[in-house]
Amino acid sequence: QVQLVESGGGLVQPGGSLRLSCAASGSILSINAMGWYRQAPGKERELVADITSGGSTNYADSVKGRFTISRDNAKNTVYLQMNSLKPEDTAVYYCNVNVRYYTGDIRANDFWGQGTQVSVSS
Repeated sequence: QVQLVESGGGLVQPGGSLRLSCAASGSILSINAMGWYRQAPGKERELVADITSGGSTNYADSVKGRFTISRDNAKNTVYLQMNSLKPEDTAVYYCNVNVRYYTGDIRANDFWGQGTQVSVSS
């Protein structure tokens, strides 16, 4: 089917930067929206940013001006550049991709990455 592999998380000091990547592979025919979500301990998963196939972007108010989402359609990859990180950005970050794929017939579904930990602390 479709696999998502995330990378780029880690520990960073407040004010620092990280870049997350999420690469999709498998029997992919096309990819529609791609996005990043995060879940902090004791909190619900929330949308951080998403991007349509046409490149339109949407951001949570808490990350506007600090985070940038982008995609490379040739590589089936979505990125999240995170600057000016704050302790409240600490969470597990998940990518979510809406994919049209082939598995004997043509289907469309949302897939989730395995999650990558981002920790912001001095």
